[in-house]
Amino acid sequence: MSRRIALIGFGEAGRTFAAAAGWRGNARVFDIKTQDAASVAPMRAAYAEHGVSGCDTLAQALEDAQVVLSLVTADQTPAAALATAQHLSRGALFLDLNSVSPGAKQRNAEAIEAAGGRYVDVAVMSPVQPAALAVPLLVSGPHADDGAVMLRSIGFSNVTISGARVGDASATKMVRSVMVKGIEALTAEMLLAARAAGVTDAVLASLGGDWPKKADYNVDRMLAHGTRRAAEMEEVVATLTELGIEPLMTRGTVQRQRAFGALLGDAAMPDGLDAKLALINRNTDQKMQGKADPA
Repeated sequence: MSRRIALIGFGEAGRTFAAAAGWRGNARVFDIKTQDAASVAPMRAAYAEHGVSGCDTLAQALEDAQVVLSLVTADQTPAAALATAQHLSRGALFLDLNSVSPGAKQRNAEAIEAAGGRYVDVAVMSPVQPAALAVPLLVSGPHADDGAVMLRSIGFSNVTISGARVGDASATKMVRSVMVKGIEALTAEMLLAARAAGVTDAVLASLGGDWPKKADYNVDRMLAHGTRRAAEMEEVVATLTELGIEPLMTRGTVQRQRAFGALLGDAAMPDGLDAKLALINRNTDQKMQGKADPA
């Protein structure tokens, strides 16, 4: 594989893909964290660990790149597209793998296409771990065919074209998240209520099947990734609003995901549902006690 790859952002997704594909010298990376004195050393260590060429500027990372993978946080997606447009080689493929609304992807596409690049909307449809290069990807837009060929050529094995419009892939992911992340949030709310009523075991048993296991998994995902999931669900709120759907339930999902994502901190994930609920209960009790304390 001799493609010149540029990665914008080197978090979990970028590191997972680079490690699995063995891109190493073929990949140049720019991450905004190298602009922060507190995070520059760990980021450069990550570059070295994965054998990629870390760049001090975005322009350096984009020089002669045939394909650009944008893997930044949702709030940085517009800035990444606009900055890339200033340095992108004509005809280069810009693969936007970020979890943002169709409207945001369409605005990003306008900037990239105006600069002579070829924009592809890519939706990552499951966690990148442990799937890595087998993670399901949906691609859409006028350059979806070329984008799919490129993704396969650099190692991805589960690529599906989902539409001819920029936004088709991201809309599928965003609307799906209403259910997937919403179920997690409903699970959390159910368990909080069950704990308060003292009927947790009875409630889980009444649902049948493997609900104790499902509940453990859903809470685990929220504790581990709730902050990131909340940011994604903000984009789902934007998606629903763009579609003329009032996001009543989804706004609640944002709040539950964000609250649970703030609980774990740097601590290790508790093992088992009981231990996770104990962590949640301790934090809930502390907050309630704080409200009860006099000012």
